[in-house]
Amino acid sequence: MKRRSVPLCIILCIATFNLYSLYWILALTDDSNILSDDPEAVPGFLALLFTVITCNIYGIYWAYKMGEKLDQAYVQRGMPTQNQAILYLILELIFPIVGWALMQNAINAMIPPEGTVG
Repeated sequence: MKRRSVPLCIILCIATFNLYSLYWILALTDDSNILSDDPEAVPGFLALLFTVITCNIYGIYWAYKMGEKLDQAYVQRGMPTQNQAILYLILELIFPIVGWALMQNAINAMIPPEGTVG
């Protein structure tokens, strides 16, 4: 798990005609699963597969669940929750890349800086 540059991810999504977004969804899911320590979480490759197969219907559900998982990770670290599950769901319907950027920003905030023991 590593910090990802949000602007770079957005540029890569645009430059690759959203092919990078497939990898980004997979990485966001796997990173949030690690941070939330949820043993029943859906792995990234299955979340991506379900999203593609259902023409993003699962992606809407995925965005909401990401908000819940990230809140769970915040609580485990003693940080105040953001309660952004509904926001992620709405953004997935309107402008998904903004929601993914917010998710990545939340994940980046929970990853300890390099060189520190965390």
